[in-house]
Amino acid sequence: MGSIIDAREKLVSSLERFRYIKSNNVKKAFLTVDRSNFVPESLKNEAYLDTPLPIGWGQTISAPSMIAIMLEVSELSKGLKILEIGTGSGYNAALLAELCGEENVISIERIPEVFTFGKENLERARYKVRIILGDGTKGYEEEAPYDRIIVTAAAPQIPNSWKSQIKEKGMIIAPVGTERYYQELLVLRKKDGNFETKKHGGCVFVPLVGENGWKE
Repeated sequence: MGSIIDAREKLVSSLERFRYIKSNNVKKAFLTVDRSNFVPESLKNEAYLDTPLPIGWGQTISAPSMIAIMLEVSELSKGLKILEIGTGSGYNAALLAELCGEENVISIERIPEVFTFGKENLERARYKVRIILGDGTKGYEEEAPYDRIIVTAAAPQIPNSWKSQIKEKGMIIAPVGTERYYQELLVLRKKDGNFETKKHGGCVFVPLVGENGWKE
């Protein structure tokens, strides 16, 4: 147990030094959530390397540095209502629960096996995050509107479904690109019904598959 905590602290220190982690609340979330609870058993020794790891079914858990970038640009705080598109392993949802309160986080996953994997990981780590099995490209109308929609897979464009489900002054954070293997991290902020877009550099995520995303 001690070695896991040491590895976590070492990683967080490195992410802070290279300015991936900039705020105290993001730092605290990274120190609190054990990434080794959200990777396959065979990869637990690699949980605190700053690299993406495969979780099965063609999906990955993102590199901690990429996750930190996304959390920082999302400007998160307690009480914000979050829709996460792409539950994956559940790690990001656990970080969001620490940052915004678990009762404020809804996560949607389209692959049944990944849905089960992420849900069980979160339950084992004692996070009461609501996980939905469905097509994230449509958002989740039942609980809209949201303060933030955070997307952990690459979209070819921002669907209108997300735009219609975000609150005024809310933000959509998503990797977007017309190529499957290169995207740009975009932050869209809603202002008077329109969206201001900022770009935060290149990235590579698995494709977001669905009605308003990539086709299988």
